[in-house]
Amino acid sequence: MSRPRLALLDASHGDESTRRNFRRELDATLAEFDVTAGATPATFDYDGVVVTGSRSSVYWDEAWIPDLLDWIAAADARDLPVLGVCFGHQALASALGGTVADMGEYELGYRTVAHRGGPLFDGVPQEFTAFTTHSDAVTDLPPGAELLAENDYGVHAFRKDHAFGVQFHPEYDAETARRITREKDLPDAHIRSVLDGITPAAVDAAQAPKRLFENFVDYASRVDPDREPDGGAVAGD
Repeated sequence: MSRPRLALLDASHGDESTRRNFRRELDATLAEFDVTAGATPATFDYDGVVVTGSRSSVYWDEAWIPDLLDWIAAADARDLPVLGVCFGHQALASALGGTVADMGEYELGYRTVAHRGGPLFDGVPQEFTAFTTHSDAVTDLPPGAELLAENDYGVHAFRKDHAFGVQFHPEYDAETARRITREKDLPDAHIRSVLDGITPAAVDAAQAPKRLFENFVDYASRVDPDREPDGGAVAGD
């Protein structure tokens, strides 16, 4: 079987750790697109799509966001497997008709999440540790979507057909977790508490949900997307 080919839609505003982390975790050939610069794939001729995190909110008035949401919706309509992480999870929910809103608080640090099974979580303990950093959340799932994981802060994963979203960051390493934490505009005591929690034991525990990347790549390699006769060209390109 040939190596799966994925489109990596990078919404990180050029953050190098985002590229490093996803390149490490995705065992696939990646075509990378800086969606914050307005770059989206010209076709849907991929085995799957991964949408990264971002410092933006999906409901902000930034020109690249509606274009990204339209592209995700078009990919989903063609049954192209999509995995969204953090902002990507929220973008996926919004593109498919769900709702994203400000939580009024911040979930930051290693947290416990519980999942309900399914192919994305195959081999992942039912309760697992993952790094979280978000102040927005999916408050209403897209019509027909299935809740896959949650904790006391709300939705942490959902599925709709071939589309999967996860709110937590399975791609993070300890270096990224520390840097992201230090950059947050939160009280010093909060930041210190989170940094103190980035221990070897916590980092080791958070290896378990990384399995979902392998699961998604395997899933994407087995789905036969509904490609357009011209190879999936985007209307207007």
